Amino acid sequence: VQPKTKKTLGKTGVKNVVVVEGVRIPFLQSGTTYADLMPHDLARAALQGLLTRTSVPRDVVDYIVYGTVIQEVKTSNVAREAALGAGFSDKTPAHTVTMACISSNQAMTTGVGMIAAGQCDVVVAGGVELMSDVPIRHSRKMRKTMLTLNRAKTLGQKLSLISKIRPDYFAPELPAVAEFSTSETMGHSADRLAAAFGVSRQEQDEYALRSHTLAKKAQDEGLLQDVVPFKVPGKDTVTKDNGIRPSSMEQMGKLKPAFVKPYGTVTAANSSFLTDGASAILIMSEEKALAMGYKPKAYLRDFVYVSQDPKDQLLLGPTYATPKVLERAGLSLSDIDVFEFHEAFAGQILANLKAMDSDWFAQNYMGRKSKVGAPPLDKFNTWGGSLSLGHPFGATGCRLVITAAHRLKKEGGQYGLVAACAAGGQGHAMIVELYPQ
Repeated sequence: VQPKTKKTLGKTGVKNVVVVEGVRIPFLQSGTTYADLMPHDLARAALQGLLTRTSVPRDVVDYIVYGTVIQEVKTSNVAREAALGAGFSDKTPAHTVTMACISSNQAMTTGVGMIAAGQCDVVVAGGVELMSDVPIRHSRKMRKTMLTLNRAKTLGQKLSLISKIRPDYFAPELPAVAEFSTSETMGHSADRLAAAFGVSRQEQDEYALRSHTLAKKAQDEGLLQDVVPFKVPGKDTVTKDNGIRPSSMEQMGKLKPAFVKPYGTVTAANSSFLTDGASAILIMSEEKALAMGYKPKAYLRDFVYVSQDPKDQLLLGPTYATPKVLERAGLSLSDIDVFEFHEAFAGQILANLKAMDSDWFAQNYMGRKSKVGAPPLDKFNTWGGSLSLGHPFGATGCRLVITAAHRLKKEGGQYGLVAACAAGGQGHAMIVELYPQ
């Protein structure tokens, strides 16, 4: 028997991936203007804003990926529903990913991988969160009874089941921003992390005030170019974020601890607030973008994901991810011109900066010979961050990337580094390179 001839599959080669444009609808504090909408309404608005700004034909988009954290059960694949609502062809595939606060980061890098592998040329990635209307479930006992009741065939069976319902069955299961593995809220973890790294209440308040002050300055100067207006049905057109509120150290100092009482240091003023919002970003192969006449904003270069202890190191993702992504890209910290880190809490940011600047932490926890170093603050989140702009869980990653691209162009830099922590003790970092002007 003659052996079968083995076929050698040709390798397509990895393509350069570029960002053409990124947008977001204004990030609003939950319970305000977007409260009566649904997540796919916000996602659709971001997609339509992207289409308007870029004039990209819908039929050239090969794939759509969206990130979200708290899913609406009626539209569990919010990417698909938003795409159809925005007028994309029903032949355009779409799927939704979730990875806590780095869900839209995962959406973007999924698209990067599909383009680099030659599967697609044009991908729209994004993220959405509607904290104003999170799903609230019946208790497990009540759910079980209702499902059994639905299968009951006779009136007697139904009455028998109904008679077993007790008052405690009606107690709802409220969602909580807590770790499943530790049952600890993220704010509680942030408080312990700040204490572990010796970050004082004053330092946290000063950093939060910096974030709001820089965001207000950027907003007033028209630097937040990624924001697109959104006409809310039955209401006014929203044109800007509404959570930017510079205060004073004196006013912030009056707030009581929000999580660890009475001696904690994390308060409502130095934490990111619950936010509604959505983002969308158009990424392409460089070849396709140029063929269509677009001038890309930036290259999306190397990226990494990391995971660590979800209890004591829940929010240290940037510390672990930064040196890894720099090594992959062949860069050092001094090569980075722009840093855009997700600000979950002021204490979380400052703890990460201290960890990154500690040889002891690098050697004892990260298995590294020396520290990577802390980013200089004059290059760090200079247009504000999640503390001031808001943090719709699933949408923040796209904001970080497009802000890095805009800052690189404005400031004449070459490389940007985006990093974020996420629930579950995970993290992400990416290198963004300015496209030649």
